[in-house]
Formats: sequence, structure tokens, C-alpha cells
Amino acid sequence: MAVNLKGRDFLALADYKPEEVRYLIDLAIELKRKRKAGETYQPLKGKTLGMIFEKSSTRTRVSFEVGMYQLGGHALFLSKNDLQLGRGETVWDTAQTMSRYLDGIMIRTYAHRTVIELARGATVPVINGLTDYAHPCQALADYQTVLEHKGRLEGLKIAYIGDGNNMVHSLMVGAAKLGLHMSVASPEGYEPDKDLTRQAKDMGAETGSTIRVVRDPREAIEGADIVYTDVWASMGFEAEQKEREIAFRNYQVNEELVKYAKSDYVFLHCLPAHRGEEVSAEIIDGSHSIVFDEAENRLHAQKAIMAAIM
Repeated sequence: MAVNLKGRDFLALADYKPEEVRYLIDLAIELKRKRKAGETYQPLKGKTLGMIFEKSSTRTRVSFEVGMYQLGGHALFLSKNDLQLGRGETVWDTAQTMSRYLDGIMIRTYAHRTVIELARGATVPVINGLTDYAHPCQALADYQTVLEHKGRLEGLKIAYIGDGNNMVHSLMVGAAKLGLHMSVASPEGYEPDKDLTRQAKDMGAETGSTIRVVRDPREAIEGADIVYTDVWASMGFEAEQKEREIAFRNYQVNEELVKYAKSDYVFLHCLPAHRGEEVSAEIIDGSHSIVFDEAENRLHAQKAIMAAIM
């Protein structure tokens, strides 16, 4: 089946069919191959991406800016201080105006409704670079990385240990779309969104994927092919750091916990990481860790998204 994503927004993996998600991963791998082989591929020559940042970033900004350049286009960095959004202009008006100048918009922000409103107002494709609810670009890069290292996705088990945040939301939907089994272990009060969890379970019923949310990290990680964690206090939740350290004290990914995973497990973390908190240095810097392959793949996965929809 031919896949044509031209003109589509990329707001959440839930908006894409399983074959479309897999197409983007395969395209990312192909664009990575081209780059490593020194082949020029510039389908976006003469096109411009506007990048709105209400949240600071390392990987998102650099990977989108470099990716757009490699695809032959140009990227504009726009902080909240550069836009009238910060002075009360509506998201709709901003979207309408920017659509007259740009060929695509990427936004990294707090509220997911901001991304939805931007997409409703824009007449060019909008990419969700991160919200408090979802991080689809990262999840796409994560599953690309797993495919490269494991040779397959279907039937693998991914265990996520920690905060039920935007990252776990996108990973759950991705697992359901791609046929992985996923177990999430979070302390009480920090579980992933219940409605999204139900949706992921329903999606998984169509692909043979199973999604589970449990309390015990050992139960979640039992037999895992992939072990994943994220910071205990995501951006915007720093004021809760101390209370979260108490709530998550038994949720560190360390040498004792990974004994329950498969012997050839791989470790993922979306970065930045806090060694000694959600993960021990021995794990993230150890032989099972593929976090920098994962970070690199943000570039290739996002190039695939931009090339496909722009």
C-alpha cells in the first residue's frame, strides 16, 4: 500500500495508522543510510520551517534545525519572546499569519491544546515537538533505534519505569501501533493518563499488542527486551522535585532491577538524564545503553517526518 502523508499534521502517533508509523520509521532509516553514505537528498529545497519554542531544548532545536538544512530547506528559531503570542495574540491569529510565510511549523510547548489550536488555524503542516501530554517525535526515534538494534519490533517487550508523563504516553501508543508489548510501572498518583491508556489498549487489540500499568517495577521489567526511563520531574514540574524523589525512590533503574530483564536488553532514555536519580550511572553508561544512538535518531526520524508531510 502506497503511503502519502503530504500536508498532514504530526501531532500524536494516535493520528497515524500502524502502516504509516512504520513507513516513517523505515524512511528515517533510509535517510540515515543516505546521510552516512554521503548522498545528497534535498526534497525541501527552498522551503522554510518555523520553530516555536516555549520550552527550552537541546536535542529538539539542534536536530530540527540541522535536519531542515540537510533536506535543503531553512529553519527559523522563534522563542516565545520573539512572537506576539507572548503579548496576547491568539494562537489562531499566529497560525494564520505564519502559514502565509512558512511551509511548516514545529512547536515545543506546554499545553497540548496549544498545538491542536495551532494546527486548526494553520494551513501548513504542524509538528508537535513536545507538549506536556505527548512527545511523538521522540517515540518515533526510539522505535527506530530499537528496530536497528533488535532487527524487529513486533512481539518485543518494552518496560517503562517511572513517571507516567508525555514520554510514556507516546511510547504506549507507539507500542500499540507497532505490535510491541509494554508494561509501565509508576508509583500511585503518577500513572499515565487513564483515558490514553484505555485507547492504547484498544489500539493494541488490533495489532496483538498488550499494554499494562502496574505498581511493581520488578513485575514490569520481567523479561523485557527494552528498558526505558525518564526524569522524575519533567520540565514544568521542578517545584515537585523533592516530593517526587520520595515517591520514586524505589523506581530507579539500576543493576539490581535490570536482573529481571532479558540478558540482552537495551536501555533507552530520552535525555537529559539525572544519574543517581531515575537511573544509575552503571546502567546509562553501560554496555546495554543505546541512548546516544537514540539521541542521534531524533535527527533522522524528524527528517523523515518533515520530508513526508512538507
